[in-house]
Amino acid sequence: MARLFRAVLIGLIGAGIVHIAVLLLLPHMTGRGAWSRLAGISGLNEVIRVDARAGEQPLLDQPILASPDPGFMAAACRFDLRNGPLQVDSPVSVPFWSASVYDRNGINIFSLNDRSTTAHGLDFVVLSTDQLIEARRDMPDLAGRSIFAEVAARDGIVLVRAFVPDPSWTETVARFFSEMTCSPAVPSDGG
Repeated sequence: MARLFRAVLIGLIGAGIVHIAVLLLLPHMTGRGAWSRLAGISGLNEVIRVDARAGEQPLLDQPILASPDPGFMAAACRFDLRNGPLQVDSPVSVPFWSASVYDRNGINIFSLNDRSTTAHGLDFVVLSTDQLIEARRDMPDLAGRSIFAEVAARDGIVLVRAFVPDPSWTETVARFFSEMTCSPAVPSDGG
């Protein structure tokens, strides 16, 4: 009886390990992660809405957001830091926004929201360690106004969500995304 119990226990533990390994390897093996789905409908540094509001057709066959909240609108852009630091900003003010930076495999590597920044609204720069050193030296104007998000990944996705408190805010939040940029950072003085 003890041998049978031990064999069943070892089998269950082995099955659990295999199950966890398969779940962890699945995004790497399928090629249908957020990165590849966005690559199919948008280019690098292109802001694209990824939510589906009432009455709208979703852009993606599977949502980028695991559980989309109807009180939020969302947009994403893919980036490659080999093209330089990435600046994400929008001149439009909304009641609340949050942003997350994901690596190419969908791992969240940086998050912030409107409570983490200055009064300037959505304005942050995603950069590598080497780019951070150069940006502080070569672009002090950018360092003075933007939040710097230092990441180890060379490419990934920025996902920005904005709260829509009631239907009267829908147009403003849509404008927040339509005017949002996701492009290589450059100093404002041209230097």
